[in-house]
Amino acid sequence: MLRIHFTARDFTRIRFAQYPAPLQELHAALTTAVAPRCGPLLAQWRGRVLRSLPAAAAPLADLVPAPARPPSFLDVLGDTLDDGFARIRAANPAVIRSELERAYGPVPAPAWIRSLHAGDETAWRTVRRAQQAAYETVLAPVWPVVQDLHREEFIRYALAVAEHGVAAALTGLAPGSRLRDSGWEWPGATPTRDVRLNGRGLVLLPTFHHPSGPLLQDAPGRPLVLTYPAGPGLPPAAEGPYVPAEALASVLGRTRLDALRLLAEPHTTTSLARALHVSNATASAHATALRSAGMATTTRTGRSVTHRRTALGALVAGGGPP
Repeated sequence: MLRIHFTARDFTRIRFAQYPAPLQELHAALTTAVAPRCGPLLAQWRGRVLRSLPAAAAPLADLVPAPARPPSFLDVLGDTLDDGFARIRAANPAVIRSELERAYGPVPAPAWIRSLHAGDETAWRTVRRAQQAAYETVLAPVWPVVQDLHREEFIRYALAVAEHGVAAALTGLAPGSRLRDSGWEWPGATPTRDVRLNGRGLVLLPTFHHPSGPLLQDAPGRPLVLTYPAGPGLPPAAEGPYVPAEALASVLGRTRLDALRLLAEPHTTTSLARALHVSNATASAHATALRSAGMATTTRTGRSVTHRRTALGALVAGGGPP
């Protein structure tokens, strides 16, 4: 069982990751791919992934020697692959050394892992190439689907908080979990573990490639990141039955969707009309409709008005990092 213990301050510091984290999703996928037991449908996906991984990705297996827990410095959020790797590279060298020593223990480590332990830049380039190669093979073909699924999960959680409160929204993420005595209990999670937040707060991050149990990033002095299984239960496929973000055009209309995307940056009515190649009156009507749906805001300064999309608008537009 996993127990996450909250203080009153922690309940005010719960947030949902706005975008999926490519490296964390990649590590979740690779963890699932090398799991010793899986169902027949997952086995098909696993076999396809393991057969398709290029030789350049092989060093990632050295970073996680069986049956060790992955080094904690690999667990980063990062909205893009480059951002994620930069965060890994910025990890405290002492933490990197101690985590590699924990993972290998008395087992002799490969030469390049020893070089990584010493901080060698060539070894770090090996890690970067391996992550890039694995991402291009495993995640890049389905990344638009992952982004759509993440956006749906974000909106579902936000609506649950608004309608039923934080406690119900949290337990809704993990069927069978419960809040008791300021602790969030996940029955069945292994190994048994108690985590005390002590005011650090909690970040919720869904994964669509790890169907069993939560993954934790528990760095001292930083918010706990809980990566929980979400989605339909199987890793997404590029040809899967998910509605792409572009299908929004059939709901909002092409011009209104274009307006929503343009409003990632502030626009006056005139500049929005110019960018959309429509009249000022039409641009104003689109901005008003988006504002009424909570997807845009309008501020007035003197005789000028400025429109910009809200966080909800960004989610609907799929305006996150690539």
